Amino acid sequence: MDKIRNMEEFAAVSGISRPTVSKYFNDPGSVRASTRRKIEDALERFDYRPNVFAMNQNRRLTKNIGIVVPYLADPFFAEIARNLERRCIDAGFSPTLFSSHGQTELETDILETLRSLKPAGVLLAPLGRSSDRRAVEAFCRDVPTVLFDSKIDGVGEAFIGSDNFQSVPMIVDYLCRTGEPPCFFEMQPVNPNANKRREAYIHAMEALGHVPDVIRVDGETWDFEEIGYAGGLNILKTGRLSTNTVLCSNDRLAIGVLAAAYATGAEVGHGEDKTLRIAGHDDHPFARFTCPPLTTVSQDYDAISNRSVETLFRLIGEGRESVAGTEMLFEGKLVMRASA
Repeated sequence: MDKIRNMEEFAAVSGISRPTVSKYFNDPGSVRASTRRKIEDALERFDYRPNVFAMNQNRRLTKNIGIVVPYLADPFFAEIARNLERRCIDAGFSPTLFSSHGQTELETDILETLRSLKPAGVLLAPLGRSSDRRAVEAFCRDVPTVLFDSKIDGVGEAFIGSDNFQSVPMIVDYLCRTGEPPCFFEMQPVNPNANKRREAYIHAMEALGHVPDVIRVDGETWDFEEIGYAGGLNILKTGRLSTNTVLCSNDRLAIGVLAAAYATGAEVGHGEDKTLRIAGHDDHPFARFTCPPLTTVSQDYDAISNRSVETLFRLIGEGRESVAGTEMLFEGKLVMRASA
């Protein structure tokens, strides 16, 4: 027969339940002697040796936790990583932080490096759209891993993130109630959140009886501020805007658009004397210090990082079945400032 690739396939061909097989691999003495003999006979018959079992045995000697983010220069990920590190240290683990710098090959290399460190577990914010899906999937199969921020459908036992379909309609509703309906300013999406926010914007506008207007500007790197600035200059100078209200896909793009507005002499903020309203999403740590301060949606940094760590600890301590299928999305909060 074909090579058995994972524990689910082994359980199916051996006629032993998946939870019982997992229980055996975590602690052979925890199952009845007769069941243990059946599992061991099946292991020999099907020549199956799960990597996850061997790695778990070795990993008991380590307290390493891997933390992987797509771009550490992004203050959002820096703040999340800081919270994750603190929680791991407080629990007696030794976190090691990696940044994939938005590069597929580097993310894959980091995962291979983590294998050699034999971590107890990993907290992974994948690139998402540009990740090597097979590499991430294989890693999550072998190493206890919780995904956060960006979800890759069908990969990993658990995902913790933000509810874009709650947060985006909330700020769209606010902008529509307080002025002209917003257009949606975005770049080429680099992760699943961008696509979800665009989709949520379109649904929210249509639900309110408005025509959505999505403006996508050039740029595929993680230099969001630069892309926002160049794209903002272009739409302001060419008269592309159909409204005086711009909702940006994230705060870093919005910071670039604010700079473009200043460069073109556009007055940003509330009131009849203002020519433009600009809003973002995330509550970037610098959003309150822009000029004017940026109206945005605050992601719950503490809740996302705390739940990610708690879920990983449960995965490490209780096994995959304890968290299988977990998806926790936290709601955002509207932060009203002077820009819109």
